[in-house]
Amino acid sequence: MVKNLFISVISQEKKEEKRGSVEFQIVNFTKKIKRLTSHLELHRKDYLSQRGLRKILGKRQRLLSYLLKKNRVGYKELIVKLDIRESKIP
Repeated sequence: MVKNLFISVISQEKKEEKRGSVEFQIVNFTKKIKRLTSHLELHRKDYLSQRGLRKILGKRQRLLSYLLKKNRVGYKELIVKLDIRESKIP
């Protein structure tokens, strides 16, 4: 519950920025991942949703690695705000 409220606050802050920014896209992917994860808890055999979740996770991971290369401080702040794990790949 707290995470969802916090993500909505972050997304409202990001609406002022460009919607195509890397940070905004990562926030949107994180919201989709949370929604799909809760869906898959109820529907364990929904394999198409599992595939979609893996694709979104890959997209978010690529964006996070791009952000890490371009803006380390922004990456660290976003990781803390969204409460997600750091990338294993340097």
